[in-house]
Amino acid sequence: MLNINTHNLNGLITLLQIFTPLFRHQGKTRTLGHNLKIASLLSFVAGLVNVAGFFAVQRLTTNVTGHFAFFVDEVFKLNFWQGFIYFLYIFFFFSGSFVSGMLTEWVARKNERIMYVAPVIIESVLLLLIGIFYRELIKSNPDLIAFGLLFAMGLQNSLVTTISNAAVRTTHLTGLFTDLGIELAQLFFYKTAEHKRKLSASIKLRLTIISFFFLGGIAGGVLYVNINLHALIMASLLLITGLIYDHVKFRVIQLRRKYRSDEGKDD
Repeated sequence: MLNINTHNLNGLITLLQIFTPLFRHQGKTRTLGHNLKIASLLSFVAGLVNVAGFFAVQRLTTNVTGHFAFFVDEVFKLNFWQGFIYFLYIFFFFSGSFVSGMLTEWVARKNERIMYVAPVIIESVLLLLIGIFYRELIKSNPDLIAFGLLFAMGLQNSLVTTISNAAVRTTHLTGLFTDLGIELAQLFFYKTAEHKRKLSASIKLRLTIISFFFLGGIAGGVLYVNINLHALIMASLLLITGLIYDHVKFRVIQLRRKYRSDEGKDD
């Protein structure tokens, strides 16, 4: 049985505390504003990765639906090696999701407040490394880039799903357009102010995700044309900037509370 109360875990916790949690609120404690912020950042990153990755290796790297169809097709054609490659695409996305889930649960046992930082750091480092060494990876085996990007997007999708209680998903749009269509139709039938408020908030969130995924895709295409897969470095920097922003904002809030508390004592 894994003993999580070790010096290594304590060291990891200390390191993660430097960044403060990327998204402090979880599940029901999250507001629409919290979800809009996480949706904007991560959808933009996913769109950028999706387009830049496709241009580089001609593979979709933010979802596995198409890869599953190709996997079955290759198996029926008895092209087992190519089928195995498509299986690996699915496996690496799943592995990213699994690792993200394991990390959040593992770190939460020591400090729930920073349980989501580790997956974001891993995703940032992975995108950074691929963005730096993509030429060598393409020469040796282009599939390594696809594996890495699918793993990173699995990490991200699992992370945001957990944080938002499944209200936000940022790496693919099929379910989003389905939900958006359902909710737009429901606007014609739900007449109470409360129902309309909830539907409007949900529609706003889904439109935000779609819009920023689209904008990220445009940015990914423009960046790829100009700097090739160095575009992924920009995605990595966006995630790191999100961590730093959250850290600074959290410290400012703490200082304000301390200042108000001190003022109250003086009075």
